[in-house]
Amino acid sequence: MSSVKYTKSHEWVRVDGDEAVVGITDYAQTQLGDVVYVELPELGKRVEKGKEAAVVESVKAASEIYAPLSGEISAVNAALAEDPARVNTDAEGEGWFFKLKLKDATELDELLDKSDYDKFVAGLA
Repeated sequence: MSSVKYTKSHEWVRVDGDEAVVGITDYAQTQLGDVVYVELPELGKRVEKGKEAAVVESVKAASEIYAPLSGEISAVNAALAEDPARVNTDAEGEGWFFKLKLKDATELDELLDKSDYDKFVAGLA
């Protein structure tokens, strides 16, 4: 069973205890094209599920990254400032954006599992 969940706005979240790692899906980075800039949230910032938490810019467009869960920013992937293309090369690994200290773990129940996300994306084609 995968501990990774997905949103319909194309973020993924991997939960480990009371902390969650957040990034955008491979589908999202493909749609964006070459990522050239990432604006990360400030440490300690409180974010609400479904609200803007970060920004990603590509050669095609700028897009908001929404918090898949409510919580407090506990870490950011500073490597993205130096090398935003990590989002393209490893969106669901080294291209993560931030970590959250979870406010309410029950919010996870509202997110999609991998199978449901894949079906959702297939319906977009």
